[in-house]
Amino acid sequence: MKTILLKLTIGLGIMVLAAQQVSAQNCAPREDVIKRLAKTYGETRRGIGIARQGAVMEVFASDRTGSWTIVVTLPEGVTCLIASGQSFEVLAEALPPNA
Repeated sequence: MKTILLKLTIGLGIMVLAAQQVSAQNCAPREDVIKRLAKTYGETRRGIGIARQGAVMEVFASDRTGSWTIVVTLPEGVTCLIASGQSFEVLAEALPPNA
């Protein structure tokens, strides 16, 4: 799980910038987005990370269907869909030792 979060945070800055550019049709109050992901796709939260300026990135996925969604919630409380796809897998790779 740490590996997944590490890989996701590498691109988090780019995603946060993208979230700020996303049109209003891809953003909604967080509660509405989470309910829709659960009801429509069976997705639950699998990872979380904190970005600059107080934004929160979350990864949601479904074990049943393999679908996944990345969302970013801005400090104002609006949540934007950043990316989605299929074939989600949890990896248990060891992190490299500190140099």
